[in-house]
Amino acid sequence: MMAQSLKGIGASAGIAIAKAYRLEEPELVVEKCVIDSIEAEVQRFDAALKQSSSELEQIKEHAFKELGEDKAAIFAAHLLVLSDPELINPIKYNIKSEQVNAEFALDEVANMFIGMFEAMDNEYMKERAADIRDVTKRVLAHLLGVTIPNPSMISEEVIIIAADLTPSDTAQLNRHYVKGFTTDIGGRTSHSAIMARSLEIPAVVGTKTVTAEIENGVLVILDGLTGTVIVDPSADMVKEYEAKKATYEAQKAEWAKLVNEPTVSKDGQHVELVANIGTPEDIKGVLENGGEGVGLYRTEFLYMGRTQLPTEEEQFDAYKTVLERMEGKPVVVRTLDIGGDKELPYLDLPKEMNPFLGFRAIRLCLEMQDMFRTQLRALLRASTFGNLKIMFPMIATLGEFRQAKAILLEEKAKLKAEGIAVSETIEIGIMVEIPSTAVMADIFAKEVDFFSIGTNDLIQYTMAADRMNERVSYLYQPYNPAILRLVKMVIDAAHKEGKWAGMCGEMAGDEVAIPILLGLGLDEFSMSASSILQARSQLLNLSKAEMSSIIEQVLNMTTAEEVERLIKEIEVKEVLV
Repeated sequence: MMAQSLKGIGASAGIAIAKAYRLEEPELVVEKCVIDSIEAEVQRFDAALKQSSSELEQIKEHAFKELGEDKAAIFAAHLLVLSDPELINPIKYNIKSEQVNAEFALDEVANMFIGMFEAMDNEYMKERAADIRDVTKRVLAHLLGVTIPNPSMISEEVIIIAADLTPSDTAQLNRHYVKGFTTDIGGRTSHSAIMARSLEIPAVVGTKTVTAEIENGVLVILDGLTGTVIVDPSADMVKEYEAKKATYEAQKAEWAKLVNEPTVSKDGQHVELVANIGTPEDIKGVLENGGEGVGLYRTEFLYMGRTQLPTEEEQFDAYKTVLERMEGKPVVVRTLDIGGDKELPYLDLPKEMNPFLGFRAIRLCLEMQDMFRTQLRALLRASTFGNLKIMFPMIATLGEFRQAKAILLEEKAKLKAEGIAVSETIEIGIMVEIPSTAVMADIFAKEVDFFSIGTNDLIQYTMAADRMNERVSYLYQPYNPAILRLVKMVIDAAHKEGKWAGMCGEMAGDEVAIPILLGLGLDEFSMSASSILQARSQLLNLSKAEMSSIIEQVLNMTTAEEVERLIKEIEVKEVLV
């Protein structure tokens, strides 16, 4: 077979060469059959239970070692379900009394329990339904002879092939073995792509056809620099890409020499180069890459991949860990941003036609205040262990900001009344990701302490183009003059009130955008930790004064392509000088 080349979107830089591992949910079709031997059928069911139990023990141990006690607790709960006589006995009773196959008896009883628990107005019981669904799916798969893939148990070097990866799938990838991944759908700013950059593994997304084209075990080359996937490459191709990989690694080694250098432009202007993180474990990457702080801590990953909300103590420990490890450097924590492509099954929220425009982020938190207040208390308690800044996501109106801030101040007053220490220097800011907020930035700037521009959403809302949809990915245009004008409005409004403006969208680490943002006066650039050293290298060679002098020309251009051409020409001249 000849090598085949597929094109997608390079979402995380780097080159990987490994065997394909297809990560797909199997189809579990249950049919009702009359059985010959009741005893043989009960034995078959017992064997599937035993196999499932053995797997869950393994997964639990692996989760404990790799992901910590809270993730392992999920699988401990699953093991309890698997041995619960209230579930197991009715299944065996149905096999015997109705003389039906184990699959049908299991499906019938499991669906009865799931329906019963989901109908209860009790969070604990609803969580129980999710546990039963997960566990019975595993047993059913064994009865049907179907394999359920589990990315956390991969034990050889592979490249993941999937239609898409959920954020919790990506969070479970073991980067010792998972060398990269490629998907049918998604864009550069989909959450799986963002997680790939924080794991520092190459990724190519939005290929449309990888799951149709690549079989399990086939050798694959993944080029995250150009967005290319090569299936079943020749020996010469492997050699060529091994050389490209070595060249890229050498370039990274050069950038690594800047790890302890300040981020200063050629004409002596300092900017803050900080990192986006999803978990306390990501701090290692921030420090190794010379991050000057954390510009975005995505706290929703504390809430994902589990069956219930994290407690105040669990959250306090996570925030405290991050603040302590950053040793006084700024840490900007975003309050819970669930919705869009990030779901929490245990909240049982209704399905929405347009989840990116729906009940999410601050909108959800202001309605589900118990959950929001728990998070704010944990943050306030942790604030004395470092330099904490708190920002609210998806703010569309000044009223939302005022309400969120009032709740924060109420919780602060309660803690102080309880004799619990809280920092008095916490800055409170907002994400600017909705065009109306950018347009009203001059009004917001009078009340917030800082802005952090979330370009991933700002671009999709301004261009009316879903960032998860590869068919409209051409409209994800960070250099479009419309976007740049909104960014300028936000930065100018902040500076007029003596406040600072940062950016935590992927645009902040984009090599074409960086010169423009420097010229616009952006104070803080927050990006995937793996992009920091490359960005620092670029900024050291740029003059802020020169970049400021071309801003008017840039803003008056008509297309994103014109802007990109101009910046590339200027950068070539800078290198020649």
